[in-house]
Amino acid sequence: MDCAVTDLLEKAVDTVRRMPAETQDDIAQVMLELAQMGTPSPIDPTHLADVLAGLAEIARGDIASDAEVEDAFRRFTP
Repeated sequence: MDCAVTDLLEKAVDTVRRMPAETQDDIAQVMLELAQMGTPSPIDPTHLADVLAGLAEIARGDIASDAEVEDAFRRFTP
């Protein structure tokens, strides 16, 4: 595994180093979250029943159409 840092990442880190500590922490948190995308997250036991119900809906093909999703987003977009 190559651990070299790309020029673009090095430039970004250098830029962030010049920012206030709180901003650095905010950016670092986002970077860590992005790096973990695709990694399974633990499911809160209080939400497990809802998650399983949602997966069952998907398995049955009981999902919203593209038009229904677009309509839902349109209602929340100013």
